[in-house]
Amino acid sequence: MRATARLAARRDRHGRTVLADLRGESPLLLRQVPTPGGGVTVYVVGGAAGPLAGDDLRLDVEVGPGAAVRVHTVAASVALPGRPGAVSRMLVRATVAERAALYWLPEQLVAAAGCAHVADTRVDVAAGGTLHWRDELICGRHGEPPGAVEINTWVDLAGRPLLRQSLTVGPNAPGWAGPAVLAGAPATGSLLIVDPNRPAEPPAVCGTRARLPLAGGPATLWSATAPDAHTLREYLEPDTASDTIAASGGGEERGVVRVG
Repeated sequence: MRATARLAARRDRHGRTVLADLRGESPLLLRQVPTPGGGVTVYVVGGAAGPLAGDDLRLDVEVGPGAAVRVHTVAASVALPGRPGAVSRMLVRATVAERAALYWLPEQLVAAAGCAHVADTRVDVAAGGTLHWRDELICGRHGEPPGAVEINTWVDLAGRPLLRQSLTVGPNAPGWAGPAVLAGAPATGSLLIVDPNRPAEPPAVCGTRARLPLAGGPATLWSATAPDAHTLREYLEPDTASDTIAASGGGEERGVVRVG
C-alpha cells in the first residue's frame, strides 16, 4: 500500500492558526479537533491495520510563520509482518517556520514479531521556531520478541544540523538488547525540545534517563528506556521530563550524574 498525507498551517490576519491544507489517504487519515487556548490540533487516524511490510507511507507537515500545531495519533502504531522479504516504510517530513511551533506527540510504535519497518524523520526548524518531537518504541507485543525496526531522526535548526539519531532493534541488529544499547528494556524513546524561550538545563543522567543539551541551538534531548510503555511516557512528557529526573533523586537531584 502507498499513501501520502499533508498538513499545512498558517497564521491568519486575526492571529489565529488555520489549516491551509489537510488531506490524507488510508491509513494516514487526518482529523482536526477543537483546541482550547489557540493553535490547531490534528489527530492521525489509522484507516487500516499496519504499517504492514510492503507499505510505503509519507506524511508532510508544514507550519508557517507564527502558527502553532499539535499532532497526535489516536492509538499506537503496530508494525506488522507482510509478504516475505518486504519492508514497510514511514517518512515524516516537517518544516517549522520562524515564530512557529510544532508539537509532535504521537502514541508509541510497536514492533510486532516478524515485522520489518523503517521510520525516517526529517525536520527543518527555522531560527526562532519551537519544536517538541517525541518518538517511542515498544519492542514487541506482550510475550513476544520484536521484529526488525530502524528509526532515523534528522533535525536541522536554522539550516544547520542539530540532531542525527538512529536506532535499530530486532533480529538483524546484533547487540541491540545488550548493555551498550537497551540493556534488555522493552521500551525506549526520546523527546527533543527546541525552544528559544526555555531556560537552559545542565546535562544529567539518572537511572535509565538522560538529559542532554544539544550544541548548535536552544535545544535539549531527553532519552530513556523503561520496563513498559506507561513508565516510558512518564519519563518523556514534555511538561514533566525534567521534573521526573529531579524527583527521582530528591529535590536537589541527588543521585543524578551530571555530565560535563
